[in-house]
Amino acid sequence: MATDFIYLDYAASTPVDPRVVECMRECSEFGFANPSSNHVAGRLSRANIERAAEQLAALLNVDPANLIWTSGATESDNLGIAGAARFRSHRGKHLVTLLTEHKAVTDVFRMLEKQGFEVTWLKPAEDGRLDPATFAAALREDTQLASIMYVNNETGVMQDIEAIGSICREHDVLLHVDAAQAVGKIAIDLQALPVDLLSLTAHKFYGPKGIGALYIADRPGCHVEPILFGGGQQRRIRPGTLPADLIAGLGLAAEIAQSRIDADLGHLNNLRRRLWAGIQDIDGVLVNGDIESGFPGILNVSALDVEGESLLLELEPFCVATGSACNSKSQEPSYVLRALGRSDLLAQSAIRFSMGRPTTEDEVELAARRYREAIGRLRDLAPAAAS
Repeated sequence: MATDFIYLDYAASTPVDPRVVECMRECSEFGFANPSSNHVAGRLSRANIERAAEQLAALLNVDPANLIWTSGATESDNLGIAGAARFRSHRGKHLVTLLTEHKAVTDVFRMLEKQGFEVTWLKPAEDGRLDPATFAAALREDTQLASIMYVNNETGVMQDIEAIGSICREHDVLLHVDAAQAVGKIAIDLQALPVDLLSLTAHKFYGPKGIGALYIADRPGCHVEPILFGGGQQRRIRPGTLPADLIAGLGLAAEIAQSRIDADLGHLNNLRRRLWAGIQDIDGVLVNGDIESGFPGILNVSALDVEGESLLLELEPFCVATGSACNSKSQEPSYVLRALGRSDLLAQSAIRFSMGRPTTEDEVELAARRYREAIGRLRDLAPAAAS
């Protein structure tokens, strides 16, 4: 299999840290037993899971008992949103979310609409940010749940979760946060942050795919109904035999992330600055989102008079994205960028560069040069469109 590519798609997935791979190998070899079993092998498997819960809890500053293991952020989003909405439905059926949320969130809300819930879909400002005052104005007496993403997966825009969470607490509204692009990348203290439900997945911070978690705050009225059935594991909230090796991998990835969040952020800030410096003077190139306060690992740009799929091919062997990974097979322009006011043509021309720990300065500077050349070639091929 060819491996002669340069990877700049870390928002889609990250490589598994070699230390995490070794941890999972050892767990698979010596801790493979069903953790529900009471014999010595089962206890060893269970111990690996408990250690991982402590590692993740330390990263988030929570009690390990407030963590539920899932198959990833998609399941966590589904469980947190649908589970909480149904649990509190007797108190009201009004829900609030953003038009720019991940499909794992928006599709759940559309499903709930079909089941009799009413959803207010908020539109962010042109920079992608949600004004807390706009959010507060959307709440009603029967509002029971809101879901706002921490770091947008396409643009890197970061929402003011502290302010939004405080508003939710004032109105007794549960706040769910999709933090798949935030956990392990920015500091999150859930003892200080007013968040009730938080979703995460390991493969966004150098852990394995297929494992994630849902944080459920320990406070009155904060609970979720299960969406899966079949066993008593995890307080009957999420039944099923736990994958001890994947969970151990998530735990170690969380521990590694906690030790280097500041260093990683400094590295990513430097990379994004160099990348943007190399392309910002190209005619008709626009940043999508708020580059000043956004997560530095993502730079999303559109170009006038250029088609995104053609640009993607011209950029090879660089691995970048034209939208979110979950929606990459769709030919539709990004609904996230359209919600920010971009035209269909500008949304279709968008390229998301996302950097990670292994990314080098040479790689982003080469990417900037390749992007400039690609824009020039495509405009030369269609000079009428560029006029």
